[in-house]
Amino acid sequence: MSEIKTHISLKSQGNDFSEPTYQLQLLQSAGLTTFQDSLDRSGLFPFKPTKLEILQINLGKMCNQVCKHCHVDAGPDRKEIMTRETMLECLEAAKNSDCHTIDLTGGAPEMNPDFRWFVEELSSLGKKIIVRCNLTIIVANQKYHDLPEFYKKHNIELVSSLPYYSAGKTDAQRGEGVFAKSIEAMKMLNAVGYGVEGSGLIINLVYNPSGAFLPPDQTALERDFKSRLSRQYGLLFNNLFAITNLPVSRFLNYLVASDNYHDYMEKLVNAYNPVAAANAMCRNTLSVGWDGFLYDCDFNQMLELKLASDRQHIRNFNEEAISNRNIVISQHCYGCTAGSGSSCGGTTV
Repeated sequence: MSEIKTHISLKSQGNDFSEPTYQLQLLQSAGLTTFQDSLDRSGLFPFKPTKLEILQINLGKMCNQVCKHCHVDAGPDRKEIMTRETMLECLEAAKNSDCHTIDLTGGAPEMNPDFRWFVEELSSLGKKIIVRCNLTIIVANQKYHDLPEFYKKHNIELVSSLPYYSAGKTDAQRGEGVFAKSIEAMKMLNAVGYGVEGSGLIINLVYNPSGAFLPPDQTALERDFKSRLSRQYGLLFNNLFAITNLPVSRFLNYLVASDNYHDYMEKLVNAYNPVAAANAMCRNTLSVGWDGFLYDCDFNQMLELKLASDRQHIRNFNEEAISNRNIVISQHCYGCTAGSGSSCGGTTV
């Protein structure tokens, strides 16, 4: 197995764990109960979508960070970026959909050269817009320093990763100096009203474990984060989302390299929760890749498991035509259905 490097993506290294086929073969070779069998016992197979509520759009894999757990394998060396042509197709799909939320992700979505134009166009549709901002992008370069005002102008809801309320654990997972830059960015966001009661400007933080274990109780964790960040840094935020690390890409590489793979997969399988499965985000969310191809979720996108439909690209989007499809599943799906469940909005139970 290739040596793990932390400054460039697995793809640039030529690492096996950048290959979806290799990852899927590994996930299916663990000899554990299949996710299909777990769904079947719960009366949930075949796994079907419910009403489409969220269109999640990946604007590209380019990022200013190279986080150790990243399932996107994002980084400064990734050049895959959504074109304006594909954005126009996304806008057309959004206009013709009953979904109420557009969720913009990456990489760092702000690094797409058409990001601001796209947000402005989306704003005219009257739908809720979420941007998954890694915080450090705001202070990474002077051209991003006005992002807090831009977000405020368009009433963007922010979802931002902060693995812990101390520098040690945050920097170990996301890179040296990330914690200090994140605190600086949060102060800038608080200054324009984000997280401030009564402002209507929402910033939610994301916690994910730093090792091969499930997140603790989300409610208790939120209390701890609010107390520590307020007391030590005077920072405010709205909610904390606890998200399970899925065995995909860099985190899967870490599990194997640290000899935690089988134990972690066993932990996920044994913690399977049918209530979490029934509320999984793939049931009400559609994921759009940087190249416009459609997936049931962001994780399937990274494993190149396209939508089980003849409408596999956003240019052919038809909400009614894809509503009766079967959701594509594999062993990584246990990550979203273990314990209290996990989604891009935190726990699902």
